[in-house]
Amino acid sequence: MADLLGSILSSMEKPPSLGDQETRRKAREQAARLKKLQEQEKQQKVEFRKRMEKEVSDFIQDSGQIKKKFQPMNKIERSILHDVVEVAGLTSFSFGEDDECRYVMIFKKEFAPSDEELESYRRGEEWDPQKAEEKRKLKELAQREEEAAAHQGPVVVSPASDYKDKYSHLIGKGAAKDAAHMLQANKTYGCVPVANKRDTRSIEEAMNEIRAKKRLRQSGEELPPTS
Repeated sequence: MADLLGSILSSMEKPPSLGDQETRRKAREQAARLKKLQEQEKQQKVEFRKRMEKEVSDFIQDSGQIKKKFQPMNKIERSILHDVVEVAGLTSFSFGEDDECRYVMIFKKEFAPSDEELESYRRGEEWDPQKAEEKRKLKELAQREEEAAAHQGPVVVSPASDYKDKYSHLIGKGAAKDAAHMLQANKTYGCVPVANKRDTRSIEEAMNEIRAKKRLRQSGEELPPTS
């Protein structure tokens, strides 16, 4: 019986020491603080959503507004606002490079922004419809001019004046034409008239001369001068 009681007592956990009690107390306090913070954050999200719903509703009812820019928000707040806008049937975009300065703009469906307007906001610029329209017209005009130039083909450039007329007081109007007719070969450069290149000998005379040269080469005699 004593052995049974001893085994039961030994299997039971020992009473917590003073250090263990302090650790557990701190853990309970930390869990309570965390739960309180979570509840506060949840309540803040609910209040923020209600405020955004009120601002979006006022925007929809204001016929003079077609877009609205909000102050920079953190990622969670932007997500809540985008959800509110989607439920309301509007369009929204986030702009800004750094997360701290990113903001949301909302638009009514019938006044959705164009690609050019969105690019302007992404560059951090204000959208000016009048300047954008002028820029569009200039672009269309330049495009039409390019198309017209392509249909016309390459441009032929003609000289403003003839060089012969320009320098006629120096070379004369007929100088170039007369010089072309009077051009003759200069013999000092080895130019020989075609008539002088013709061989007037007969075939038989030419063959006899070739045979004579061959016999002289074989006999070693000098070739006599030809008349």
